[in-house]
Amino acid sequence: MKLRRFLITGMLTLAFLSLATAGMADMKAAEKWVDSEFQPSTLSKAEQMKEMEWFIKAAAPYKGLEIKVVSETIPTHEYESKVLAKAFYEITGIKVTHDLIQEGDVIEKLQVQFQSGENVFDGYINDSDLIGTHFRSGKVVNLTDWMTGEGKDVTLPTLDVDDFMGKSFTTGPDGKLYQLPDQQFANLYWFRYDWFKKPELRKAFKAKYGYELGVPVNWSAYEDIAEFFTNDVREIDGVAIYGHMDYGKKAPDLGWRFTDAWLSMAGAGDKGLPNGKPVDEWGIRVEDCRPVGSSVSRGGATNGPAAKYALRKYMDWLRKYAPPGALGMDFYQSLPYLAKGNVAQQIFWYTAFTASMVEKGTPVVNADGTPKWRMAPSPHGPYWEKGQKLGYQDCGSWTLLKSTPVDRRKAAWLFAQFCVSKSVSLKKAHVGLTPIRDSDIRHESFTKRAPMLGGLVEFYRSPARVSWTPTGTNVPDYPKLAQLWWQNIGEAVAGEVTVDTAMDNLAAEQDKIMMRLERANVLSICGPKLNEPREESYWLNQPGAPKAKLANEKPQGETVDYDELIKAWKQGKATM
Repeated sequence: MKLRRFLITGMLTLAFLSLATAGMADMKAAEKWVDSEFQPSTLSKAEQMKEMEWFIKAAAPYKGLEIKVVSETIPTHEYESKVLAKAFYEITGIKVTHDLIQEGDVIEKLQVQFQSGENVFDGYINDSDLIGTHFRSGKVVNLTDWMTGEGKDVTLPTLDVDDFMGKSFTTGPDGKLYQLPDQQFANLYWFRYDWFKKPELRKAFKAKYGYELGVPVNWSAYEDIAEFFTNDVREIDGVAIYGHMDYGKKAPDLGWRFTDAWLSMAGAGDKGLPNGKPVDEWGIRVEDCRPVGSSVSRGGATNGPAAKYALRKYMDWLRKYAPPGALGMDFYQSLPYLAKGNVAQQIFWYTAFTASMVEKGTPVVNADGTPKWRMAPSPHGPYWEKGQKLGYQDCGSWTLLKSTPVDRRKAAWLFAQFCVSKSVSLKKAHVGLTPIRDSDIRHESFTKRAPMLGGLVEFYRSPARVSWTPTGTNVPDYPKLAQLWWQNIGEAVAGEVTVDTAMDNLAAEQDKIMMRLERANVLSICGPKLNEPREESYWLNQPGAPKAKLANEKPQGETVDYDELIKAWKQGKATM
């Protein structure tokens, strides 16, 4: 008996020593990563090691588990896939395969898991544009309740959800958090600061248009600047230049070009942040959380005068002021053009590509590494009113599905938090330049780097950042509705139908899908309940969106001085 008790005690002692040794090894791995990779950080090294110790203990029940997560392919996610997944494995023992695929494919995988109930991936990083789908579906984990309930034991005490700049983007109408921001970037105005400062160009522009060459406040000024550089200046240093850049190929990314707030930039929707109420940037009207229509006849604005104006301007500028071949390019083919140094401005430019625009040796970077270009607020169209969103902001966010087994869901949640933890997030922000935490963007390391980033830091530190927001909760089924945009708009761009026909068709088709959703009653809450059609004049005469056609869609151009704008941002003002 004594011998048996002695053997059991010995075995327990060996097991304890083994666990202690393993724990020490995990902490050594954590220390290695903290010292060699996870710098800078808003935390001290001691605080980072405390977070790492929490991850080691919380992950212990799942050690040896292999999980799969997925995201679109951008530098931030490449860093997570290649570096952070490896670090997480060495520190916690949970092996993560982080797949990188195109954004449309991510949405397709989500749909498959939604419809089949089979676990395709254990965690998804998908745009918060799907928030309207997620909170209505009943298939996505409500993170607010998860973090205090079933997932409490694997929720990082220092996660600090209020520090995330995109928190409002991933919150449903019920006030619950459905997604955790992982990266975010805005769609801003980009221009050649060096050219705009040339005295001879400034003099010629003012002589022709009667106001200063500067950052355009409205689309009238943007158009004047595009015309000026394309047809008046024509070349700089022997190189042919253009006043505008865009793309027009009929492909899914053409749809995102428009759903990423193009209509609201023109002024099609209603006032309200993060999204217009009752009519949003897709032109969809919602009443009591239920979508009631996108056609003007149902109170929507997808085919209203402002929306048709927006499409018409896009097509005009693409044909008149963009480089040859832009009409046949897709989003990815158009990306390298700004770095070539022959474009004066772009109204619709994603800050996710800042890293590629600051590479030394390119025509748009000075010898000292400072950029020749700057980013600034997007100009707005004539239908825009103060209080409306000004542009789009992508917010790729972690999403957990109820169909994922709980143990795998918890392991994926641990990796998600690891990727956005304060120990890791600042370094990741410097790598991908897609900051998610307010504390990170205000860190001294970004203060030092700001002169090299062309306004990115100043933008994210300014109160103006709240006016750039993702697709909101009015869109009840993003995957089904999003595909309608590129198909219908693509027909107009190709000259197959008129602008009026394209937007009328788009609005009608959106209503048909929402009508099907209503009849099928497949959404668990806040499903569509469409208004009966009535004379368009009824809605056009009501306050707000849809807005009646303006007698003058090209008011006087207006610009601001970029340096004065930056000063205003630094003083905490949204505008000058």
